[in-house]
Amino acid sequence: MEETPSSPPCQCPPVPVEPAPAPSVPPPPEKQPVSKVPDYGLLKPARWEDLAGLPQSQPGQAWAAWLQGCSTLRNRQPWREACDAAVQLPPNPGDAAVLAYFKQYFSVYQASNQDGSDTGMITGYYEPMLKGSRVKSAKYQYPLYGRPDDLITVELASLFPELAGKRVRGRLEGNKLIPYYDRAEIEAGTAPVAGHELLWVDDPVELFFLQVQGSGLIKLDNGESVHIGYADQNGMSYQSIGKVLVERGELTLDKASMQGIKQWARKNPAKLQELLNTNPSYVFFRELPANLPGPLGALGVPILSERVLAVDPKFIPLGAPVFLTTTYPNSSKPLNRVMMAQDTGGAIKGGVRADFFWGAGDAAGKQAGSMKQDGRMWVLLPKGFPLPAAK
Repeated sequence: MEETPSSPPCQCPPVPVEPAPAPSVPPPPEKQPVSKVPDYGLLKPARWEDLAGLPQSQPGQAWAAWLQGCSTLRNRQPWREACDAAVQLPPNPGDAAVLAYFKQYFSVYQASNQDGSDTGMITGYYEPMLKGSRVKSAKYQYPLYGRPDDLITVELASLFPELAGKRVRGRLEGNKLIPYYDRAEIEAGTAPVAGHELLWVDDPVELFFLQVQGSGLIKLDNGESVHIGYADQNGMSYQSIGKVLVERGELTLDKASMQGIKQWARKNPAKLQELLNTNPSYVFFRELPANLPGPLGALGVPILSERVLAVDPKFIPLGAPVFLTTTYPNSSKPLNRVMMAQDTGGAIKGGVRADFFWGAGDAAGKQAGSMKQDGRMWVLLPKGFPLPAAK
């Protein structure tokens, strides 16, 4: 996922300086609230014939992800009819049947940007896998914290309706709300986080990138896998440590990828904590139910590898199927695929802007860390979906 320089998940030539923090788990509390004033007017009516390569993109492989989304969407209008029809089909309908279903129940729209262009940036994100323990030891000494009791979130819409979707975080000092502790203060033990440890891991760098991605898997020595998801954040703005290393002359821009930063950390352990502290943002986690097929996305359902996009819900309705045309990371090889817009991300802003979920583990992380491609997007919406007049 791309970083948000002064990103995302979110929150790169030819690879991103560093992934941005990515929202991987929906509230409570929400990581990336959906705007109260969506601008779906940037979706332009299109024809199915415009989706070159759609029949060859194996749309049937997106069916499982669509059914995951329907478990939530079928309770909402105007998705109900399409989702009710979806569950009547066989579990694996095949490419032709899936394509016929979409054409019967959906209309197609091309995503555009506010400047009228129809091409945007497609980056990637993934679910890290770390080794850890439920108890602290000499091997596992770096904690994953749950949400601290003194962290206060204020939804500004309750005070100013025009600020819908905006929030501030802080802590009380007397009767005043002041900023919450930054990363350096939390790491130094200044913040009252003791007793909120969920798990302990063996690598501070991997823990940092777990916070960047927003969710992950922790492998315990007994073979158990623990899903960890985003719970909250300290309210501080994300700052790229890759950018800091480039500015200090420690890395060149082309080496300041996630992999390059990890290599630098291995060689410079004495400098590591000071570097990490240059990013004041700090993410708190919660343990998710066992046996999930993937991390929870902003739609509230598990997201499936290589079939889910994080989008800006101000411009693309959360849950919508999307036909994406782009290329593989650091490549001109076409990547045309039916995806589901089931997630959001802090760095994902704009009409034609998306984050491609590559799955879990190191291989997925390499793909995600290398992805910064141009792409175009067509959004499928149920027939009769209420849209404002196109701009």
